[in-house]
Amino acid sequence: MRHTYECQLRWADMDLLGHVNNVTYLDYLQEARIEMLLAHAPGDRLLALAEGAQVLHHSVQYAAPLTFRLKPVKIDSWVVAADADSFTLGHEVYDDHTGERVVYLRARSTLAPYAFDEDRRRALTASELEVLSRFEGGDPIGEPAAFTEPRVVEAGDYRLRVRFSDLDAFGVIDEVQHFEFFQEARIAYIGRMQGSTAVDFRKTPMVIAQMDVAYEEPMRFSTTPYDVRSWVSKVGGSSFVIESELRDVAGTTFSRARVVLVTFDAVTQKAAPAPEELRQLLIAQLP
Repeated sequence: MRHTYECQLRWADMDLLGHVNNVTYLDYLQEARIEMLLAHAPGDRLLALAEGAQVLHHSVQYAAPLTFRLKPVKIDSWVVAADADSFTLGHEVYDDHTGERVVYLRARSTLAPYAFDEDRRRALTASELEVLSRFEGGDPIGEPAAFTEPRVVEAGDYRLRVRFSDLDAFGVIDEVQHFEFFQEARIAYIGRMQGSTAVDFRKTPMVIAQMDVAYEEPMRFSTTPYDVRSWVSKVGGSSFVIESELRDVAGTTFSRARVVLVTFDAVTQKAAPAPEELRQLLIAQLP
């Protein structure tokens, strides 16, 4: 069984191209997940999961651009797997009002139940596992690719200052904000990588095909800047991978990201080979 949530779009959700920003989709998935956990459980059997779950991993595949409209977009959510320590949800963001299913995004999210008042993970109860079993379904995108060993590269460091508004109800940096942080660091890295060369990334349209984020430690508010370290880990004919690591000054890692970017033809809206000068600039970033 799948839970279907109708998500209202906001004008502020749009990026410069008039599409829903890649980060904003995580807000949509969060809304859909919480409604699923609250809507179908008798009494308050999943209330503790809706209000207290720690995200361990997000894998997101972007399938098609979604533009602004007043009509809500649909989000299906279901359970891919569940055991005593964690559960994995599948998500699909789509439209079907024309009779044809148009998918904009597929995702899988792994979460662990968390007792925030005791600041520790806890086990899923038998009652929670029973309710989750009602939503069993297949894996929408499969296991994520492995992260590579972090590297220090020239122009790859980004000093990140968090905002008080980045916190969730439990005083922890919200899961969605990590996507925002990695986006900021990635844009800064690409801009510095370009430097004074003749390569202009702005002349080569590119989109995010997939983004994986693994959360390792809860992140708290601090007036001391955090450090995001980014590097290129793979270069293909029409795609490349940028990985990042978010740490504090003491060296504690809070999350890691792996982003697949694809160059495309603005006319056909399909993947297209990257200009050779761009590929060589990216290849120079490899170890």
